[in-house]
Amino acid sequence: MTSADTAGAAPRACFIAAGLEVLGERWALLALREMSLGVHRFDQIARNTGASRDILTGRLRMLESHGVIERVQYSEHPPRHEYHLTRSGAEVAPILVSLAAWSSTWMRDETPRASFWHSCGADLKPVLTCAACGEEFKQGSLMHGPPVSAADPIPVEQ
Repeated sequence: MTSADTAGAAPRACFIAAGLEVLGERWALLALREMSLGVHRFDQIARNTGASRDILTGRLRMLESHGVIERVQYSEHPPRHEYHLTRSGAEVAPILVSLAAWSSTWMRDETPRASFWHSCGADLKPVLTCAACGEEFKQGSLMHGPPVSAADPIPVEQ
């Protein structure tokens, strides 16, 4: 296929692209990391991520508008809020752990970086398996499926 053949072609629509519209920005992912680690207050999230206040405010508002986090008031005078993961936001944690595992393997340099441990004390290494057959995901086992409408009901685990 030549570049002339693809000039008018639309980009592949997929849920990865849709997810990146919400999650695919450094400060959003780092804020979600902090909430996954139990950090909920704005000043602590800003300190631990290095994000400026205005940038972090924008990212938190965007995540809240998409239902990934919720803002919870913890003080009336003065009004103060914490940020907590929704069910949607909690499901981002495995993505963060997978990104950390990839980075620890392929982005090594002399900079000390925090690793992630499981509550049992072991180093957390993500393993992706097929929910239907239990087979571990490997290179070459990813297939592009039929289009699914965003209007289709979200499957709920029993």
